[in-house]
Amino acid sequence: MSTTTLDTAASPAASRTVAEAPRRVRRRGESSPLVRAVAHGLLVLASLIATAPVAWLIYLSLGPDKDDYLHPGAIAEKMTFSNYAFVLQHTNFFKWFESTMIVALGTTLLGVVFAATTGYAVSRMRFPGYRSLMWVLLLTQAFPIAVLIVPMYEIFSELGLIDTYGAVILVNCSTIVPYCAWLMKGYFDTIPVEIDEAGRVDGLTPFGTFLRLILPLARPGLAVAGFYSFITAFGEVAFASTFLLDDQKYTFAVGLQSFVSEHDAQWNYMAATAVLIAVPVAAFFYLVQKNLVTGLTAGGTKG
Repeated sequence: MSTTTLDTAASPAASRTVAEAPRRVRRRGESSPLVRAVAHGLLVLASLIATAPVAWLIYLSLGPDKDDYLHPGAIAEKMTFSNYAFVLQHTNFFKWFESTMIVALGTTLLGVVFAATTGYAVSRMRFPGYRSLMWVLLLTQAFPIAVLIVPMYEIFSELGLIDTYGAVILVNCSTIVPYCAWLMKGYFDTIPVEIDEAGRVDGLTPFGTFLRLILPLARPGLAVAGFYSFITAFGEVAFASTFLLDDQKYTFAVGLQSFVSEHDAQWNYMAATAVLIAVPVAAFFYLVQKNLVTGLTAGGTKG
């Protein structure tokens, strides 16, 4: 009898213990649901802000008239791809594309080669004035483009390089190589020196060590330098418009100016051309995106 009474009295307490779910302990560094919700909301907002200009440009490119940007609400009722057809069929778009690719890829190849060799030399070799060399490269970034155009034009005129792709490639490298050299130097500093020593033990020359051992490890840094060089040369306007005189050699950035005259501007064609121009840049970004984040973060770990 007493046993039954005790069991009956203890059952409510036992049931409460079973009913109570164990409280989840938040691990160290783990954010609360509210913080995660706010963070995701901010990321979504930032994404919308970043994509809004692109979406607006695409929307304007579908308006058939040059003044449709003044009344954007009316574009939805008369969307057309006629602007794209006009740009592809009645302009030098493909000539501009060819010229842009020559300049951008040439600048990327030459700029990355110079930047990688310079960054590796300063990172590994202790020759007289190696620190001054890097500071001089950094100092060149302080000069505005307008100051550089006149003396460079005189030099290229004496060399007979005016209205050639080589002139634009070389002048682009003069602004790209200093930054990329600093970037590559920082990335090479993250690669252990023991790898160079192992290469010398195996009988490799310094250049062989650089080419066969260091460059494969520096692929993310090379991707960042290449992407920066390509984007800079792809959208450069001042040098291309100064050194390229033949309209058959115009790059995209210079060709866009043909849609703007003193008293008129064909904004619908400009918008359509700008959308088409973005395609090669997006494709190049897709090719190097895997190495971009790694290269950007690793390049800043050592100075």
